[in-house]
Amino acid sequence: MVLLPVLLTAQLQAQTKGSLKGIVTDYQNKAVPGASILLEPDHKMVIANKKGGFELQHLYTGTYQLKITAVGYTTYTAEAEVKESGNNILRIQLQTAENGLDEVNINSAHKNPDNLIDMINTIMPSTIITRKMIEQMGSRRLDEVLKEQTGLAMVSDIGSGSRAVGLQMQGFDSGYTMIMIDGQPMVGRNSGNLDLSRITVSNIERIEIIKGASSCLYGSEALAGVVNIVTRKNITQPQGLAALRYGSFNMVDATLEGETPFAGKKGSAFLSANFYRTDGFNSNPFLTEGKTAPPFDSYSMQGRARYSVNPVSTLNFNGRYSTRRSVNTKDFGTGPSTDILNEDDFNGSISFNNNFSNGTQLRTQYYLTCFQNRQDFTDMATGSLLTGSNFIQYLHRAEVQATHEFSNRLKLTGGAGTAYEYLDDVSYRGAKSMTNAFSYGQANWTLSSSVQLTGGARYDYHNKYGSKVNPSIGLRYTPFKNITFKAAIGTGFKTPNFQQLYMVFTNIQTGYTVLGSEEFAREIKILQEAGQIQNIWPIANRIGFLQPERSVSYSAGFTLTAIKSLKLDLNVFYNDIRNFINSEQVATKTSGQQVFSYINIAKAYLTGAEIGLNWAATPSLNINAGYQLLYAIDRGVIDSIKTGQGLYGQVYDTSLNTMRKSERSDYFGMANRSRHMANIKFSYNHKAGFTGSFRINYRSKYGFQEANRANNFLDNYDTFVSSYFLLNVSVQKTLYNKHLSVQLTADNVFDYRDQLMPAQQGRAILGGLTYKFFKD
Repeated sequence: MVLLPVLLTAQLQAQTKGSLKGIVTDYQNKAVPGASILLEPDHKMVIANKKGGFELQHLYTGTYQLKITAVGYTTYTAEAEVKESGNNILRIQLQTAENGLDEVNINSAHKNPDNLIDMINTIMPSTIITRKMIEQMGSRRLDEVLKEQTGLAMVSDIGSGSRAVGLQMQGFDSGYTMIMIDGQPMVGRNSGNLDLSRITVSNIERIEIIKGASSCLYGSEALAGVVNIVTRKNITQPQGLAALRYGSFNMVDATLEGETPFAGKKGSAFLSANFYRTDGFNSNPFLTEGKTAPPFDSYSMQGRARYSVNPVSTLNFNGRYSTRRSVNTKDFGTGPSTDILNEDDFNGSISFNNNFSNGTQLRTQYYLTCFQNRQDFTDMATGSLLTGSNFIQYLHRAEVQATHEFSNRLKLTGGAGTAYEYLDDVSYRGAKSMTNAFSYGQANWTLSSSVQLTGGARYDYHNKYGSKVNPSIGLRYTPFKNITFKAAIGTGFKTPNFQQLYMVFTNIQTGYTVLGSEEFAREIKILQEAGQIQNIWPIANRIGFLQPERSVSYSAGFTLTAIKSLKLDLNVFYNDIRNFINSEQVATKTSGQQVFSYINIAKAYLTGAEIGLNWAATPSLNINAGYQLLYAIDRGVIDSIKTGQGLYGQVYDTSLNTMRKSERSDYFGMANRSRHMANIKFSYNHKAGFTGSFRINYRSKYGFQEANRANNFLDNYDTFVSSYFLLNVSVQKTLYNKHLSVQLTADNVFDYRDQLMPAQQGRAILGGLTYKFFKD
């Protein structure tokens, strides 16, 4: 890697040059003077003149990423071709902004060659987090970025161990949000949670987020929404990057990147390597040794290559590999135990893209992902080795996507494919597999300059649960330039996963047992015959063949730009869920430990509202605020309380020391969900190369577990995680014509900790240096 800058620079000498001209207008074709035009990765910038015109000269020929920003308008991003003799004038039309600086609305100009589905056309609430925003935050892992976004929360599942942390979106657990890298789903969940701390942000170009039922296009894991991680691409010149950060908890984050075009820019290649380590941290005062968030070392590598076979066709290769090792010795005063974890994560794909002259795009892809987890516990007092989580999971996926623009008013996108998933887990009785086939379509129809209609549907066939069609429809209406209304209805369909069906697992450290619904009858009988069961709860009678979950998601809202520097965004959502799969305690062991299994809740709903406010106070200072109100309700609990009958008809009142009839005010809602979440961000960007961000995040109290006599719902006498604020600060200065940047980051400045939040680190202060190798 030491020779990388020299080799890259040498290739620059023989390349030809050209220019790029354009005109920037608004949706009424009026000039937008003062618009900022940035060409990446050359870092060249110009400002549009009073007629909206601009010109960039002395450019190397090839494909560039063009980014145009203007106050009051959404960011426009697209590819632009620079030719040696070409003098074509680009005509770029900006749309009125509908969201803030830190959460920019996705628009159709964000071309993603790894996915022809245009995420904005769902009409669901959608945001994008750019690479620049990630750098301003000073974040190192994906979970650190997402937890600061409105409507998203990182939640701990303590019952599944200190490593079980997942993303919650609009009240849905992590198993309902699809996490994708370059348009392809990730695997490797621990007790239903996908640990996002295993993903480095070093080579992320942007993060695309859709909130609301998106399974009509993305599949069964997208009932809550989709998070798509888009990695670096659009390589137009040789360049490299080296970055190093160090700070609290002995955190080390080191990155090397290199990229270059080849074969006369017909091809390009990118390679990135990252090393990350931390000593972990402890939030539990009763833990005399060890960490609630375990220490780990992680190595990640990612490569990408693209080659233009001909003017129409491009061949793409992508690969990502990461490994993580962790050793954590714990002692609660009853004797130490050591938890050893080894993880390997691989994603690879090959695709063939065709862009035909008639406007049709066709993409064929094969994708493979493999995740292996090996976790063991050792009782240090006896030296005995106890098997923990140990599994390997494969996903094979083949897919064809196509899109065609019939005119400026109608665009059709469709696709079809098949997927095979295999899991071999010591917690299951033998290896398990699932197969499904799918097809989907979406139409985006511009009825007039103010009305846009989007409709889509997906067909899924599952080898165990049969077939299902999920439609969706959305409407966007812009009666005036400064206000836009949006409304959407989407349906969702989610089949039970491996864990919910087949798991047979006992947590060695805490003693609780989890039994999949199809294994429950046999395994509970084995425990009874061994004399380990004290009693089986009546709710166990509801365990049986799990039905797929079905949901209907409604959302509506508006965006108001009162003045160019002030924008308000409001969205109301309601998710009606049938056959909601929930984990419930169904028995108690003679040792006092719990036995859990999975049942269908007939009816539940998640409803609330999100508000976003953005104010460009000055050309350098932007203030962005967000708030979410959430109600997560089991209708069965409400019905039982109303009638005074059933499982939830009574509550133990600790002030009276007796059981009494339940009242509606006794029911708080589903566990692990806050009623209120809010954030405010101050972002400063000075033309001299100084940037900074000051961010406050708030989460109100949420239910943790039963504390009084069990009545199977959260009441005011149970245990709650207290409400809290987190303050994060980051400052950065670029030097030497943006080649060198120096950054200082302080997370959780007030050092807030709670033993019920094992993954919440204490105060972390880090400093870092980044050097970019590119031709000025």
